Amino acid sequence: MVTVVNTLNRPRHPEKAHRPENEVLRKPDWIRVKAPGSAGWSQTADIVRANGLHTVCEEAGCPNIGECWEKKHATFMIMGDTCTRACAFCNVRTGLPGPLDVDEPQKVASAVAKLGLSHVVITSVDRDDLSDGGAEHFARTIRAIRAESPRTTIEILTPDFLRKPGAVEVVVEARPDVFNHNLETVPGRYLTVRPGARYFHSLRLLQQVKELDPSIFTKSGIMVGLGEERNEVLQLMDDLRSAEVDFMTIGQYLQPTRRHHKVERFVTPDEFKAFETVAFAKGFLMVSSSPLTRSSHHAGDDFARLRAARDAKLGRA
Repeated sequence: MVTVVNTLNRPRHPEKAHRPENEVLRKPDWIRVKAPGSAGWSQTADIVRANGLHTVCEEAGCPNIGECWEKKHATFMIMGDTCTRACAFCNVRTGLPGPLDVDEPQKVASAVAKLGLSHVVITSVDRDDLSDGGAEHFARTIRAIRAESPRTTIEILTPDFLRKPGAVEVVVEARPDVFNHNLETVPGRYLTVRPGARYFHSLRLLQQVKELDPSIFTKSGIMVGLGEERNEVLQLMDDLRSAEVDFMTIGQYLQPTRRHHKVERFVTPDEFKAFETVAFAKGFLMVSSSPLTRSSHHAGDDFARLRAARDAKLGRA
């Protein structure tokens, strides 16, 4: 007997199928975004489709996609659209990924050139199935963009490369301008929010980047509204500064579906501003803290400010 498995209609989050549903809270007035559909959005979408690429803007359901794609800013997600992790907050598909597309680095580089990007953000799904976690694929993508668009600055947002010795060294050797890895939440929430990750491993990864190449900017971000306490956020800031992280982002967690981790509360704009003030006082060169802040939102403008802040600190003209 032959069993036919329907792979076309497989659930996006099979690991969440039996979880109890959580109430989706009504968004407050300060969380409002422009719906996508402008001419610029369409042009960006056409280039992404023509090159057969994935973007975290779509896969993670980013609320800023309309604004960013209108400006032809897209965050490319390499190594497929299926993640080996099952984080409680994330809307990216979970399952067993397919093989790597060996042509993908060049496809990304071509799309960057066609969009005329001065700054690009490259992220990926977690690939625990690969011996290096996808580190060499990141490096190849960085090198391809450098060859195609030498003036484009490159920001990467990587997975944690947990139990992948030597992976960080491979990526750092390719010399991205910004190395971003998000802590996502405070350590006390990891078991329920990010169970496949380890807080101090992620912290050590960021520290290791600075040890390997101090000229590379490091960046990390968290979501709030997941049940964390204010003092926990302040301690996390201190942990990041101990790892010499340059740039911190803080944004509101938004629940993708009823099966995802619930929003415990919506943090007010005034609270975000207070977090920003404290983070700058703790020594970060750059801080982005607002309800709609995301790792790659306004990344190009923020990179220019980040570079200017370091030059000012070093006393450069």
